[in-house]
Amino acid sequence: MPINDRVTELEGIEPAEFQKFGLSKKKLLQMLETLVRIRRFEEKVEELHIVRGLLIGAAHLYLGEEAIATGVISDLKTEDAILSTHRGHGHAIAKGIPTDLIMAELFGKATGVCKGLGGSMHVGIYMKKGGLYASAIVGSQIPIAVGAGLALKYKKQDNIVVCFFGDGAVNTGAFHEALNMASVLKVPVIFVCENNQYAISMKASKSVGARSIAERVAFAYDLPTFVADGNDVLAVYKATLKAVENAREKKEPAFIECRTYRVKGHSVHDMLKYRSPDEVEAWKKRDPIVMFRSKLLSAGITTESEIEAIEKEIDGEIERAVDFAMKSPILPFEELEKYVYAGGGKT
Repeated sequence: MPINDRVTELEGIEPAEFQKFGLSKKKLLQMLETLVRIRRFEEKVEELHIVRGLLIGAAHLYLGEEAIATGVISDLKTEDAILSTHRGHGHAIAKGIPTDLIMAELFGKATGVCKGLGGSMHVGIYMKKGGLYASAIVGSQIPIAVGAGLALKYKKQDNIVVCFFGDGAVNTGAFHEALNMASVLKVPVIFVCENNQYAISMKASKSVGARSIAERVAFAYDLPTFVADGNDVLAVYKATLKAVENAREKKEPAFIECRTYRVKGHSVHDMLKYRSPDEVEAWKKRDPIVMFRSKLLSAGITTESEIEAIEKEIDGEIERAVDFAMKSPILPFEELEKYVYAGGGKT
């Protein structure tokens, strides 16, 4: 329903509407596969850090937010560019970047997407699948997305740009400057705010103000703005359909606020002392995979045995990714300058 004439809150898609929205059994099962692949990958990363001690440093898990990357990217072309964040494993997987290359990057190996030089917070960089940029600098990707969209506009290309960021980024100067430019320049960029309720330990309700993030954007920058349940992959997909139409056909920007929850801490070593157990448990009951799986089963789209086969295949894929990463070489020291200085070797 409309919050105002520029903000639309969208419900999910019921089984009777699947055909209307182009949701075949094949596409729905591909969505389920992506959701499960992200979940299994992130669970394995947590295990490798906390239990097995094979990974060190920071890793920001996407557990609980899988429906956003899946729902958004399911409506994109391979050639469409995405810009990601420090919490980017899910974006990379949904965009089709191979899990073995992502895992190798986490292990700092030469076979990783950034030759092992970027680590967890840069796994979304892989141009073969449209991964244009990923950074740990909060909000830094948003102006870059506008520049990429402007380039596409000048080239008169049909592709679009999707920029992911969290609720913490909406209070940065980069965010406001970029959205103002996007509104003025009319670039084909979709801005996706993953409002997971916390910017590290700061609750979004304490940092955003009286208006919601979506309302702030709509009032200040006059962008078509959509609000979706970030735990419902089909609600996210529905919002993305509308935003993509605006970007691809009208060559203009759009904004989606996906309201979700970061089930784990800010990073794997966050002790979560700033959240109540009741709050966490309440959100866990709205697990995006459980809800989607239940909808597919009740609609007769799939069966328990089909789902088990999908999960088994993905479990094997993730184990093979770990094996690949552990056996991969580290980039030789003499190769480093090829990837640091301008005019160096090809990446």
